[in-house]
Order: sequence, then C-alpha cells, then structure tokens
Amino acid sequence: MGKVISIANQKGGVGKTTSAINLAAALAIAEKKTLLVDSDAQGNATTGLGINRHEIVEANLYHVLVGSKEVKEVIINTSLPSLHLIPADQNLIGVEIEFVSLKGREHRLKNILSSVKGDYDFIIIDCPPSLGLLTINALVASDMVIVPLQCEYFAMEGLGHLLNTLKLVRQSFNPNLELGGILLTMFDRRNLLSHQVGDDVRRHFGPKVFNTIIPRNVRLSESPSHGLPILLYDARSKGALAYLELAQEIMKNGRFS
Repeated sequence: MGKVISIANQKGGVGKTTSAINLAAALAIAEKKTLLVDSDAQGNATTGLGINRHEIVEANLYHVLVGSKEVKEVIINTSLPSLHLIPADQNLIGVEIEFVSLKGREHRLKNILSSVKGDYDFIIIDCPPSLGLLTINALVASDMVIVPLQCEYFAMEGLGHLLNTLKLVRQSFNPNLELGGILLTMFDRRNLLSHQVGDDVRRHFGPKVFNTIIPRNVRLSESPSHGLPILLYDARSKGALAYLELAQEIMKNGRFS
C-alpha cells in the first residue's frame, strides 16, 4: 500500500512545487512507482513535468473531485516510466465554493486516492500555497506531510499556523497524520543567514529536520521552464544530487515505508 505524502506550506516561493516534482522524480528513478498529484490551481507541477494543461489534458483533478471523471481516467504518463501524474488547472479555484455545502468534503481526495493507493509505492501531493479546503483535503488523505522551509529571514513566519492546522486535522479528520519532516530549501552556503536559519530550525525541531538540504541552484530554477525534473535536465547539478539524497533518506526511513 502506497505512502501518501503531502508537500505543504502556506507561504509561496519556498520550493514547495520544486520539491514535489523532484522528490517524485527521484523516487521514480529509484524504481519506486510514484504518483504526483497536482492539487494547486496554478498547475505548476503539471507544467513543470512538460504537460500542456490546455492542449494535452482533457480532464484533471477538478473533474475527479466534482465526480464527472474516475481517478484512473485522469492519470497520465510522464517522461519517467515509474512516474504518473494527476494534473491540475485553474478550474480548481472553484472547488471551495462548489463544495461549501457538500457533506464530508474534507475526505473527498482521500476517498478518490483510496482506489489507486495500492498501485503505487508513493503518492506525492503538491498542495496550494494556502490552508484552504484543497490543502485540508490533502492532509486528510496523507500519512505524512513534508514542509519545505526556505533558508531566509522570515523562514519560520507562518510555520506555527501550519503546525496548528496539522494538529486540528489530526483531532478532527486524520489522527494518523504525521509530520514527516521539515526540508530546508534555497540554502546558500556563502550566506551566513542561511546557516543561521538552518541552525535555528534544527534547534527548534531536532530530528524532524531532514539531513538533506536543498541548495539554491540555477539549474534547479531553470528546469521547470523546460518541462523537466532536474534529474532529466541536469543530473549532475547540485540540485539533482540533493533530491536524490532526499529520496534515499526517505526510503531508508522506516516511517515512510
């Protein structure tokens, strides 16, 4: 049975989608059958894998959530044989309004993924940069959440709100949800502030912080514009090596298996 992992942070620009795409790709390259779920209306995880939302994709996560398609009808292949994708587009914006009076709306994604969970080793969910209904759905559907945290001045601002949301989701909907780990991103070894932020986060959260650190890397920033995960765009870059290391760290950790 596949492990469902949300990549979540309500702050934008922290490397959330980059981490979702490249962790999923690294797991797939390690021959783990992986499904990436794009639950962000911006659809960046979809385009970051080279999928044209308007020309190639006829149906996506929105159509499954509203019940007009079955989940297996919207899963598509990617450039990696072991990596599949449930795409997204701007239609997801309307979900919160359409679901306002729907009973059990928080469990919608969990119910959808239950029919394919056994087909994958890992299901990675890229959450929107908010704590709205789509993120709640992802957390209810997940076994664990990974929180990307950029190594910059306001790094921990808002983290308390996210951790409180995890606590509320545990209490109300998903008692088994775990904090899988905090992932330090955009780390600049030449910058003293990056080291200070990293030290502060480790002091506060200890073993909940991944050993792997994602560096600030030009090739990593370029790869989405080419529709490729970093491992296919530049496998020797520091960004690619970091996500391979993260995948190894996750696969070796018994909590993720």
